Amino acid sequence: MVSREQKRASLHDKLQILRTLTHSHAVRVQVLEKGFLINVFMDKSSPGLLASILEAFDGLGLTVLEARASCSNSFRLQAVGAEHDEADGLIDANAVELAVMQAIKSFPGN
Repeated sequence: MVSREQKRASLHDKLQILRTLTHSHAVRVQVLEKGFLINVFMDKSSPGLLASILEAFDGLGLTVLEARASCSNSFRLQAVGAEHDEADGLIDANAVELAVMQAIKSFPGN
C-alpha cells in the first residue's frame, strides 16, 4: 500500500511539473456586471504582445473600455472589456481566457 507521504510527494512532483508547463504566465478573467476584468502577467515582455492580445479581444467581439499595461521587464495587462452590442451575452469568461492564452502561445518568441 502507498503511504500518505508517498502520495503527497507524488502530488508535489506533479504540481511542480504543471508549474513548469505554464511558461511563467498567468491569465485571469473575472466576470463584471457588464463585461470582464482581464489580468495578464508574464515574466518577460515581447514586442507586439500587447497588440496580439488586443487583436484577440477584437476577434471575440470585446471592446476595451479601460486598460493599464506595463511592458518594461515583465508584461502586465489589466483591462476591462465589454461585449459589442451585437454579441448579446454570448461570450463567457472561459472563452476570453482561452483566446488570450491562444494569443500568447501563438505569439512569436513564446
